[in-house]
Amino acid sequence: MAEALKPGDARKILLMVLDGMGDRPVKELGSKTPLQYAAKRAMDKFASEGTCGIMDTIGRGIRPGSDTAHLALLGYNPYEVYTGRGPFEALGIGMDVRAGDVAFRCNFATVDTRMVVTDRRAGRIREGTDELGRSLDGMEIDGVKILFKPAVEHRAVLILRGKGLCAKVTDADPHSEGQKVHESNPSVNNNATDFKDAEFTAKVLNKFVLESYKALNAHLVNKERTKNGELPANIILPRGAGMAPHIPKISDRYGMKSSCVAGISLVKGICRYVGMEIPDVKGATGGTDTDLGAKMKAVLRELDKNDFVLLNIKALDIFGHDGDAKGKAAYIGKIDRQLKFLFSNIGENVVVALTADHSTPVSVRDHSGDPVPLAICGPHVRKDVIIKYDEVSCASGALGRIRGMDLLPVMLDLANRSEKYGA
Repeated sequence: MAEALKPGDARKILLMVLDGMGDRPVKELGSKTPLQYAAKRAMDKFASEGTCGIMDTIGRGIRPGSDTAHLALLGYNPYEVYTGRGPFEALGIGMDVRAGDVAFRCNFATVDTRMVVTDRRAGRIREGTDELGRSLDGMEIDGVKILFKPAVEHRAVLILRGKGLCAKVTDADPHSEGQKVHESNPSVNNNATDFKDAEFTAKVLNKFVLESYKALNAHLVNKERTKNGELPANIILPRGAGMAPHIPKISDRYGMKSSCVAGISLVKGICRYVGMEIPDVKGATGGTDTDLGAKMKAVLRELDKNDFVLLNIKALDIFGHDGDAKGKAAYIGKIDRQLKFLFSNIGENVVVALTADHSTPVSVRDHSGDPVPLAICGPHVRKDVIIKYDEVSCASGALGRIRGMDLLPVMLDLANRSEKYGA
């Protein structure tokens, strides 16, 4: 990336987050990670032109959620501001979250007659969820209004609205197949001041889960799915209860106009909550079918208008959760081809970081505490000796090992936007 500005001029910032990209060696890939195995000339070239390192988005050995990880990448301490995933999911799909509401992230799932979960994603259902959702939205339980809206594929959001609610309740989602749907309970002891509110909220949530089974199990959409040999989406599994947190706007903290290009509702919700613009990108689904080219073009448009742009690509996390090593490596190559276009059109006034929010090893099929690779490139960025972009190569880079909360301050400094500390 050539530079044409004066050394002290402020640059723009692009943070690219390839969701769940980090991994562990896979025997199927010759004991390489999918990132080491993949054909990725653009990523390798990017790493060779800048400075590299590895990053623990939350802390060493801590398994990050995508929500807490993205908060950290935006410079916020998740231990101070995080109250649960639900409110971000709700905002991400355009739901109104009010003070006192309790919001949950949900899955359409499949259970048998014993209420044992046989598929937490109902066969990754893609169609019919709007009709299923309408059968649940607007019901009332013990004076609490139920607001329910489907998101992408099997995902959905539930909001409980009423008096005396509390987010300190356990999940109804057992988080794995072969277990019965869990009964939600207060996550505080019975001496806590908010125990009664938590007890009431758990009671309402448990009733909703049972009502969702009654309504969805008999729904025409599911009868048709069963007839066609597809798994019925016959229950809702809520998790990640939260109430609207207090988080300072990113413009107030850093004085930057910012936007986010993403397909997944969680990331859009977090970014909307901190005051970032969320452009509507046609074809950005949050799944493996997302239009990568449209997202790259959207990033270029957003950089014309903003000081800071966050790009999230979700698909690699899905391959990790599915345990599909070759699929993950192939999709890395697909992203790489689009990054070649982006890098050649991005201009010379941008500091760019390429990283992930967490590792999702195919051998684990879930998030892990493994650090993720990081490369930063731009005008006047020190160039180290790394020529490959992967988890092992980047570990030898000049950036060393940093925390997720440190990344944006590093980029602000490289973009000549940081405040001096002291005289």
